[in-house]
Amino acid sequence: MEKIVEQGLLYDFYGELLTAHQRRIYEDVVLNDLSPSEIAKEQGISRQGVHDLIKRCDKLLEEYEAKLQLVAKFMKGRELAARMDELAEEWARTKDTSLMIQIRRLSGEITSAL
Repeated sequence: MEKIVEQGLLYDFYGELLTAHQRRIYEDVVLNDLSPSEIAKEQGISRQGVHDLIKRCDKLLEEYEAKLQLVAKFMKGRELAARMDELAEEWARTKDTSLMIQIRRLSGEITSAL
């Protein structure tokens, strides 16, 4: 997964666990695409300070994910739902009952993951 997409997902799931200061700076880098120099000037801290804070936040968010696995479960659910959609389209064309069995199995996997 691309680094910026991964950072965005981790922030979406765990960003509220960061301090307000960490969230503000992390959002500026990841969501608002500001450079560390721009943020440093705006926040009155060094560029290195911004860089260090982003590294710390990345590490914290990755640790949360390692423990809770919310992003992984979300991504797995998306994959299963997409597969169900494909099977439903195929079923609509063919009316093959074996496809419905597969759809129900995938539905069960999603439900059990929640």
